[in-house]
Amino acid sequence: MAKIGIFDSGAGGLSVLKEIRKVLPAEDYVYFADNANCPYGEKTVKFVTERAMEISEMLIRMGADIIVVACNTATAAAISALRENYSCPQKPETREKILGLSGGRRDHIRFIGMEPAVKPAIGMTKSGVIGVLATAGTLKAEKYRHTKELANGRVTVMEHVGQGFVELVENGITSGPEAEKTVRASLGPLLDAGADTIVLGCTHYPFLTDVIKKIAGPDVTIIDPAPAVAKHLTEVMEEDGIVPVQGNVRGSLTLLSSGNDDTLKRLAATICT
Repeated sequence: MAKIGIFDSGAGGLSVLKEIRKVLPAEDYVYFADNANCPYGEKTVKFVTERAMEISEMLIRMGADIIVVACNTATAAAISALRENYSCPQKPETREKILGLSGGRRDHIRFIGMEPAVKPAIGMTKSGVIGVLATAGTLKAEKYRHTKELANGRVTVMEHVGQGFVELVENGITSGPEAEKTVRASLGPLLDAGADTIVLGCTHYPFLTDVIKKIAGPDVTIIDPAPAVAKHLTEVMEEDGIVPVQGNVRGSLTLLSSGNDDTLKRLAATICT
């Protein structure tokens, strides 16, 4: 049985965990929310990278065989450094480090990251305008700029930071007047520009999907990349010789956080049961 480590700046990555457990229900999971430092969107690349490495090492010590960086901002800032430092057993320093962290269990760790689902959105839009809602850290990252280049003039990509979205979710506010007012302020400019396909570029945002759909209307498609991440995880596990457990019996789930865990536990109870 494999143990899958997952981390995010807060509770948002639970939206990814939910989709992963649909396809890999029998695995054991350890989820870490770095909510004492949430949100990551305005943090420096150096800070996010250092936190990502510290958290990853903790997850490896706790038995993680593979790690999902369930945070678009952390992926943009740190995924290259994580892979360089932990994923290549041909490098003696990596092999020695991972063998030490894992108690001899593994000599490398693979990482699965997040990125805004611009590519599928290109094939879905009818208006020719795609809207991307994401954090400031994701939108200014080189990884996102490369992803955006997939549009290559075929469609128009409009962007907006989901101002206050992460804070809403971390405070357990996923519906009601406050959520609607906050979502409308950031979603409105994308809709006004003619976007008929909205890409959710932060793992916190799917918790606001009902509000987003209410404001966007029935003719606008909302894309959550989490199902594609779950599929990719299974492929990488098989490539890495980590055999998924067969059966529908639920594996264990350990929830950890660097701050108050009330929202984490509450959201986990609603989507991970």
